[in-house]
Amino acid sequence: MTETGLSPQLRAQLDCIVARVSTALIGKQDRIRLALTALLAGGHVLLEDIPGVGKTTLANALARALGLHARRVQFTSDLLPADLIGASIFQPASGDFRFQPGPIFAEVLLADEINRASPKAQSALLESMEERQVSVDGTSHPLPDPFFVIATQNPVEQQGVYPLPESQLDRFLLRLSLGYPERTAERLMLAGGTTRPAAQALAPCMDAEGLRRLRATVRTVHAGPVVLDHLLDLLSASRLPGVFAQGLSPRAGLGWLEAARAWALLHGRLHVEPEDLRDLAPHVTGHRLHFADPSQMHGTRTAADWLLERVQAPD
Repeated sequence: MTETGLSPQLRAQLDCIVARVSTALIGKQDRIRLALTALLAGGHVLLEDIPGVGKTTLANALARALGLHARRVQFTSDLLPADLIGASIFQPASGDFRFQPGPIFAEVLLADEINRASPKAQSALLESMEERQVSVDGTSHPLPDPFFVIATQNPVEQQGVYPLPESQLDRFLLRLSLGYPERTAERLMLAGGTTRPAAQALAPCMDAEGLRRLRATVRTVHAGPVVLDHLLDLLSASRLPGVFAQGLSPRAGLGWLEAARAWALLHGRLHVEPEDLRDLAPHVTGHRLHFADPSQMHGTRTAADWLLERVQAPD
């Protein structure tokens, strides 16, 4: 690696991941890069979208390209915390209890329709995301490293949902929407059939150890004083009285900076630029910032639009 750029080997690995996932999720390279950004930054992703646009494909293909084990859990109203994290099972032969891990013990977990589950089941997942471990009967069990959650959420206007409170939404680093494919991409899908076999057949570009090294590299990406001051200005603007229901938390700021480091790395740089923060603003703030007065929303104006207009990029 040089001071300003990545080594050819690292650049090739990152390009390989995006290219291979793109063969399964056609026409969504920007969303693939954003999901990879969250993973490299050690965060988690919340996907809010309609069914059938490729959420499961994204999770499976990303796991395959990284050589990781993926599992999917369908969140339903009757899901219990033990169904997710596991439970202690009595063993008649030995007369003691043995912990039986639940499906949460995966390197990549797709938590499908998280807001259809009860608040108790939601909390079991979200606590594990933060602590990277589960506690059963007073004993802590560490989760795999890496541990990456892609949770899907149904639009709040749909029936049978339990909206996630702000404190739990804050635990997701980025919120994304895959959206409908463009016409050319959808034509390719129609011509080639389902993309699921492509996702299952992907060869890995690296393994879990390689991903851990990549994450360590992200932490070395330099964020200079100009970048830090710009981030502080954005955070301060989000906390101005009367604009948003609540401002961005310190945890959001730390996550935003770490995501910017990963975003810079994906763009071939070992230093963060203010534009990296601004590129990520809609995905960092979309689930965290809500106007205190809805009348401030002019047309399609979002909280991120307001924030980026209020705080100009440094010269």
